[in-house]
Amino acid sequence: MAGMYVVAGFAHWIFPRVYGRILPPWIPFKRFTVWGSGVLEAGLGIALLFPHAKDPALYAIMAMLVLFLPVHIHMLRDKRAAGGLPGWLLWLRLPLQAGLVYWAYVYLG
Repeated sequence: MAGMYVVAGFAHWIFPRVYGRILPPWIPFKRFTVWGSGVLEAGLGIALLFPHAKDPALYAIMAMLVLFLPVHIHMLRDKRAAGGLPGWLLWLRLPLQAGLVYWAYVYLG
């Protein structure tokens, strides 16, 4: 899990335009938001490696995943944001997001 979030965080810095394109228009400071969310994801992934930080990081990951839901919904509603991905795959991301929240929940304690 830690590696997945670190890689996902770094992807924000490697492909910032892609991440900027998927943000809903009502989110300001897109460049800062993309870079900051990358720092958050990578930082939380690293925090999972430390026993004293694991549970707080898991709670933060669950909150982050919920906060990312508007992005997934925006991608369903906006063709440009969808980046050519098929609708079925975009719909599949919603239960996947719930699965990721559950995965973090299982590791608590």
